[in-house]
Parts: sequence; structure tokens; C-alpha cells
Amino acid sequence: MKLLVVEDEPKIANAIREGLKQKGYEVTIAATGEEGFFLSQSQTYDLILLDLMLPGRDGLEILQAMRQCGIQTPVLILTARDTLEDRVQGLDSGADDYLVKPFAFPELEARIRAMLRRGRSDQVVRYRLADLEMDLITRRVTRGGQPLDLTGKEYDLLEYLLRHQGRIVSREMLGHEIWGETTRGSALDNVIDVYINRLRKRVDLPEYTKLIHTIRGVGFVLREEEA
Repeated sequence: MKLLVVEDEPKIANAIREGLKQKGYEVTIAATGEEGFFLSQSQTYDLILLDLMLPGRDGLEILQAMRQCGIQTPVLILTARDTLEDRVQGLDSGADDYLVKPFAFPELEARIRAMLRRGRSDQVVRYRLADLEMDLITRRVTRGGQPLDLTGKEYDLLEYLLRHQGRIVSREMLGHEIWGETTRGSALDNVIDVYINRLRKRVDLPEYTKLIHTIRGVGFVLREEEA
């Protein structure tokens, strides 16, 4: 899940980013409203966390501009403005939810999960193959009903394989989509192989049917039957 945090206070922005990264989210920080508006137009995010008191154009102006441009990404306002009028104005400007500072991180995380569930009502929210299940909202992965403890990168890798289950995925595709590399190199291929092996140790335990298969010289495929 990709989140955009538009917040001009470095300490607050970094605290939010680090907390959400530990939960497996990919977080981008914008320090001004203009930067946030540019990023919201040029990239795709699952959710935007928007401060109101920003240098230059404030958060409400940016929010209104986003909606006028047809950007329908869910927006959670984070602000110290706590009057009823402020809340009404924020929601009327196109916000989906409103959280007053200071806030407890567990509440922020709960609001994010709830908004992502609403925002994905017409999209895939769960992947399943045999007895392997992945919930995209809670980021919970289970095999045979038992939770799998995955790192952020392992989760991203497994999500990509599940999204393309039954189809061969090349190392070049993984390098581009998971590691953000535009050029393929042997060093990155080695890193990909290491992560695939780590993922196998978590997903394909001896008591389970093998799901992750290597297609020699081509890449990998996630499927239930043996290669």
C-alpha cells in the first residue's frame, strides 16, 4: 500500500513515516502543499494524509484542487484545528476523514485501515491460492490457517506473485516492480534469488504443497501443482 503524507513539520512527518513503514506501508513525504499536489497528480497512492496548516497554499486549497482535477484518492486530514466548523469545512472540501493532533498512532493506523477498506470496495482485497491467503487491508498472510511472519519486502514479493499467480514472472519484472530498478544486473538477480529462497522457507514448509516454482532460465511462477 502506497501512502502520501503531506506534512511540513519534519519531526511529525518522520514519526508517521517510520511508524507506518514498520506496519509495511510504503510512505512518501511532501513538505509543502504544492509538492503534495504535484505528487498526487503524477503518481498513484492508496491514501493521502494531509495536514491543513502548510506553507504557501494550505491543505484545504490543495484538497479542493485535487478533487477539481478528478483525483479521488481517499484523504485523511491531520490537523490541530479541532472546532466543529473546521471539521465540517474539511469534510465539505472533499476529505474522507478527519483526525485531530495530537493523536495516538494506533488510532491513526485504525483510521487508515478503515479508509482503505472503504476505498477498495470495488477492488481485490484478498488473494488466495490453495491454503495460502493474503489480506491486502490488514496485510495478514496465512498458510493452512497459520500466520506467516514476513518482512515488508517479502510481503511485496509474495503479493506480486499472487497477483500474477499461474503466470511466469521474470527477474526483470521483479527488479522493476519490487526493487524499482530499471536496468537488470547480476547483483540484483542474486538479491532476488535470496528473497525468493527466504519466501520459500516461510511459504513452502515440508508439510505443505509446493507453491513457488523456479522456471530455469526464465523466472518464477506461483501455482499449486508441481512444476
